[in-house]
Formats: sequence, C-alpha cells, structure tokens
Amino acid sequence: MPSMPTDEAQASELRVVPAGEAPFEDVETVFGTRGDPAHCWCQWYKIPGSDWRSVGDEALRERLEAQLAASDSGPGLLAYDGETPVGWCAVEPRPNLVRIPRSRIIAAGTRHPDFDDPTIWAVTCFVIPRAHRRKGVARALAEAAANFAFEHGARIVEGYAVDTAARPGAAAADLFHGTLTMFVNAGFDEVARPKADRVILERRLRD
Repeated sequence: MPSMPTDEAQASELRVVPAGEAPFEDVETVFGTRGDPAHCWCQWYKIPGSDWRSVGDEALRERLEAQLAASDSGPGLLAYDGETPVGWCAVEPRPNLVRIPRSRIIAAGTRHPDFDDPTIWAVTCFVIPRAHRRKGVARALAEAAANFAFEHGARIVEGYAVDTAARPGAAAADLFHGTLTMFVNAGFDEVARPKADRVILERRLRD
C-alpha cells in the first residue's frame, strides 16, 4: 500500500499497512495501557451487549490478536510515521460486527439495511495517541481503509462520524468514530444525519 503524506509538510511520511502484517507489539503501542482503547481493543461492535461485561481487558486484547492473525480482510490498519506506529483504524465487512444492526444511529441512517451483505464494509474506530494527533493520521487511515476494502471486494464502505461543529468542545475520547471533516476529506459522502451531531457517510467503491 503506498505511503500517504500528512496534511502538514513534514520530512517524514505516513505509511499505512494491514495491522495483521505488523508486529502485534506495534498495535499494543498505539492502543496503550490507559483510556478506552486499552479497555476495548476494538471489540465493542463484535460482542453482544449481554456478554460485554463478562469479558475482561486481557481477553479482549487476545481476541484482537487472534483476529489479526486469522483474517486477511481486516479487522484494521496501522499507520506509521517512519518506524513509529502512530494510529489504528478498524475496517472490515459489516457482517462481522454483530452490534451494528442494533445501533439505532446506524440502523436509522444506513442506505443498506441488509447487514448480512459482505460487500458492505464499515470503518468504526480510530485510535490516534495524543502525541500524533493533528498530523493527518486519521485522514490517511480513512483513505487507506477505503482502498483496503476495495482490494478485498467491498463495493461500499460506511463511516459513522461525529460532526464537531454540532458538538463543540467534544473530548478526543468521544471522537473515536472519526470526524465528519476527516471522512469528507477522505472522499466519503454524507448520506444521512440520524442526530444533529452524528453523520452516516459512505464511499462507493464499485457498482
């Protein structure tokens, strides 16, 4: 996958790779040991709500590690600045995400209500450590996610963004879905707004 430059002029470039091809230690570096990423490991959409509290942090981490080792179609991408891992993006077919159909926001806004269709993919989460924010990492990941989905047979990829103009002062922890501006800059189109501050976007990759 080609390197993708940051939004600002920098000597180094970002490169984005399938996370399954990266050392899992690099994924752990991005997720860190504190905050929501270290207590979720991008498993929220994959575990029914009734079971969520029974799965501890270590088991969630092990699930992600196993998923990365087992699949060539997700579940995520890793961004590097030089040799430093600087960001994560979750992207994979919607049928893998059991909570997606139960999300009122997504169910009310998607134009594709067949949640068993493997050609519809979703970008559900971004993790960018504080030191690497505002450097174009999330946008590069969103662009790479669409390319990755296309290469693996997707015809549409959805995003579920937060519109920061409608939610001013939102904490970084509340923006893990990605922001509206970032998705638009990555070539996604707004298709629905189930709430004033939540936006469904999609990028059509093939008919």
